[in-house]
Amino acid sequence: MSTNPYAPPNATVADVNAGVEYAGFWIRVGAALIDAVLIIAITYPLLYAIYGDSYFADDKAFISGPAEVLISWVFPAVATILFWRIKQATPGKMALSLQIVDARTGKTLSLGQSVARYLGYFVSTLPLGLGFIWIGFDARKQGWHDKIGKAVVIRSKASTTQPVTFEEA
Repeated sequence: MSTNPYAPPNATVADVNAGVEYAGFWIRVGAALIDAVLIIAITYPLLYAIYGDSYFADDKAFISGPAEVLISWVFPAVATILFWRIKQATPGKMALSLQIVDARTGKTLSLGQSVARYLGYFVSTLPLGLGFIWIGFDARKQGWHDKIGKAVVIRSKASTTQPVTFEEA
């Protein structure tokens, strides 16, 4: 029996494997863009309300104060990890019907895996984003952060395309 929402009730592991595929680079970029827009839409007004125009000045300090640390760093980390644990996806991934699961079992990530995967984002970013670009070349479409968190991003197999057919001449 599977707990995967893509699987019908009483589905076997083979049934689940036949109905899902690894989510590739570009669809994950789309999900990340949706998430970035949502985070900016929430955090920028809060930062502006607290710090005013000076927050967006070119000559501002690296960190403006404790509210910025909470709003720009702590809130996004906690929200992201909670989404992974509760919904198996961030809002961007949900919008595109993607799901983050344990790479071995297909179940929800543990708290430890979620924290490791989130911290892995920094590792993936450091060498010119190579850890994210890796998704495009990896057989399981895992970025370095996925490998660190022992996770994969999956989606139901696209069934909207028709098989190719030709008429006989």
